[in-house]
Amino acid sequence: MTTAHRVERIDHVQLAMPPGAEDRATAFYEGVLGVPRVPKPPELEARGGCWFERDGLRIHLGVEDDFRPARKAHPALAVTGIEALCAALEAAGHPVRRTEDVPGTPQWYVDDPFGNRVELLPA
Repeated sequence: MTTAHRVERIDHVQLAMPPGAEDRATAFYEGVLGVPRVPKPPELEARGGCWFERDGLRIHLGVEDDFRPARKAHPALAVTGIEALCAALEAAGHPVRRTEDVPGTPQWYVDDPFGNRVELLPA
């Protein structure tokens, strides 16, 4: 089947967080995962939340007043030095769970400070 369009890539991942938790998000996504926080466009700043970006990696957190964490839906991040990152996460109080749901493919899961599931895979 030939079409005139094609989805090329994911531009960014949007996760939710509770109001007023930007410092906690920054401590996790920038402080532990190492993805720098970047300013949101001024017209979006008033909504709260925060953005973390480096090169082609873009994770945005938006505020939801009736926040519930994403327990099943999740981003999967390809990580260089995954063992070192898992140790840093554990040291920062974020327990990491290792699985191999797909035989031969190790996966690690961690919850962000708000309970959103994040998958980690070796790059």
